[in-house]
Amino acid sequence: MNLLKIILAAFVLVLAGLGYYLFRPLTHTPIPADCTCQKVEDGSFLPMDSLPAPGQIFGMGLTYAKHLEETASEYDPAAIPPIFYKSLQSLTYDGATVPLPSQKELIAAAGTFEREVATHVEAEFDALTAMLDYEVELGFMLLEDINPAELKAEGYIPQLGFFVANDLSARSIALLGEGTSQRYEYWGVSKSFPGFLPLSQQLWISTAPTPNSLPCVNIETYVNGTQRQSQNTSDMMYTPLEMLRFIPQKYPDVSLKKGDIVLTGTPGGVALATPRFLVRLANLIGFDRYKKLSIKLEGDQSLFLKKGDIVEVKAEGIGSVKNEIVGG
Repeated sequence: MNLLKIILAAFVLVLAGLGYYLFRPLTHTPIPADCTCQKVEDGSFLPMDSLPAPGQIFGMGLTYAKHLEETASEYDPAAIPPIFYKSLQSLTYDGATVPLPSQKELIAAAGTFEREVATHVEAEFDALTAMLDYEVELGFMLLEDINPAELKAEGYIPQLGFFVANDLSARSIALLGEGTSQRYEYWGVSKSFPGFLPLSQQLWISTAPTPNSLPCVNIETYVNGTQRQSQNTSDMMYTPLEMLRFIPQKYPDVSLKKGDIVLTGTPGGVALATPRFLVRLANLIGFDRYKKLSIKLEGDQSLFLKKGDIVEVKAEGIGSVKNEIVGG
């Protein structure tokens, strides 16, 4: 009888420990950055094509607490957020159609960094789909070349023009980076298919910028007229200046030039959302990236974008972009 009690007590302790591991809160609580909020009427507009064509596109990830939570990501305030390159071929504009990548294109993208990944995916996944997701984002374009020394100086005021963008993502490719040192590079590849970055064509420019100024506006996504995302940019966890300072930390040899674009991240409400406890459980069990991809492909696909969907992203007072998804 005593042995039975010991076994039951040990079982309860194991369950309690497992429950804490799976449902424990984040060590640090994400908080909004200390931005200087500005109204749209405190600025003016400039056509985007009056500046040099973008030479580089940088994406920032996990910059809103709600999106960090829905993607079951960890948070360390001492670390820089995810940063990645996005291909220039992704650029397009309001009214353009966006083609779904074919399976052949997806497989080719899967092998961008590791040839064996493409080989494995081609052999094991007969019906690979993009799992195309939307991401409304406030973006900004550099209005001048940036001197690295000035960027570090206290009180430096970056000259920026803001716009709204839809940072479309093929989640199936992003998932292939899970558990690897190149996780965020896979994010970049997943967002680099042709047409995967529709932009508004006007830049909002503050008439009295400060080091941490930001147009505090609501940004929203609508799919076939139904709202999917809505949040104010004042909830971002990093300022535009901080983001600019993070880029050389990730890419020490990069030069930030006039016309370059930075995407500041998306709020909560994307199609790909996973409870944190399930992600922790999968990691505890030892699921690899292929198993995680398989589970997602076999799950509910109803929120992902499909042929014929009309997607519109808006930034209050700054602009909107509407695009139709077409067959690849």
